[in-house]
Amino acid sequence: MAERLICLPDRVVALKFRQTSSDILNDLLINLDKGNKENLNNLHKCCGSFKQKNLIEYAFMMTEELGLDPLVGYHAVELLQRFMVRRVWDCLATPTAGGAAGDEPASYEDAIFDRLKDNFPLIIFSSVQLANKLFLHSHKIHINAAVLFLRSIGVRASKQTVLESELMVFKGLEFNLNVPNPLTYVEVLLEVLGYNEPDVPIENLYQRCLNVLQFVTLERTAIYEALLRVTTQSVSPSREQREKFVTVTEDCMLLGVGVIAVATFICLFQDWEEVVEELSHITGISMRSIKDFFHVALMHIISSPEEI
Repeated sequence: MAERLICLPDRVVALKFRQTSSDILNDLLINLDKGNKENLNNLHKCCGSFKQKNLIEYAFMMTEELGLDPLVGYHAVELLQRFMVRRVWDCLATPTAGGAAGDEPASYEDAIFDRLKDNFPLIIFSSVQLANKLFLHSHKIHINAAVLFLRSIGVRASKQTVLESELMVFKGLEFNLNVPNPLTYVEVLLEVLGYNEPDVPIENLYQRCLNVLQFVTLERTAIYEALLRVTTQSVSPSREQREKFVTVTEDCMLLGVGVIAVATFICLFQDWEEVVEELSHITGISMRSIKDFFHVALMHIISSPEEI
C-alpha cells in the first residue's frame, strides 16, 4: 500500500502512493476483502451502538491533540466499539454486576452504564493508546505524557491507573487488535486505483478522501438511516430490514469505495463515471450500490457544506 513517511508528531503523516508492486497490492486487496467478509459474518447484534458522533469526536480529538496519525483515530473507534459491546454484554449477563437481584431490568442497566461512564474517557484513551501501538511510524505516548494529557481534559488518573486501564481494554479485546479500519480500506483502494488508472491524481484525491471519510464517520447515523430508506424503498423500514442492514453499516469496503466516489465527484467531476466503474471492477461491489451510497453521502455534504 501507500508508503507512510515518518514525521514529527505535530505534522500530518505524508503518504507516497504508487510505491507498491502489483503482486503485493493484489495480496493486500484479497486480505482486506477476506477480513471485511469475516467481520460481517461475525457481527454482534449490538454492533454500532458505540459509534455515536460524540464518542467518535472524542477519539478523534485525542488523536489530533496527541499529534497522532489519523489512522490511529479510526482504529481506536473500532477497538472502542468492540470492547464496549463485549463489556456491557458481560455486565448484563452477570447479575452481581448491578444492583440487587430484585431490581427492575431498566434500573439494572442504568446502574451498569452509570458505573461504566465514570471511566469512559480513560477507556477511550486506552483505545487510542492500543491503536497507536499498531503503527510503527506513530510516536510513542509515554506514561508521563499520558497522565498530563488526561489531566488537561479533566481526567485524574495515576500512572498505575492508566496502565491498568490499557491492560483491561487489551484483555477485553481478547488481545486481538487486528480489526477492519475504514481509512486503511480507503488508502489501499486508492493505491490500487492509481495503479490501474495512472492518470488519476491519487495524491490530490487522498486529502479530499480524508475530509469525506471524517464527515461520513461523524454523520454515520443520519447517512446510513437515509441509505436504509433508499435501499428498502420505505420511509419506515421494518425491524427485520434494519437487522439485515447492519451488515451494510459495518461494510468497510463499501464505505471505502463510497468515500472515494464522493471525493472524485468533488475534485475530478469529469472522471467520476470512469473511477466509479473501476472501483466496482476492483471490489466487485455493484455500480448501483456505490451510486446509492454516493448520492446519500453527497446530499448530506451539500446540506452541511461548512463540514467539508
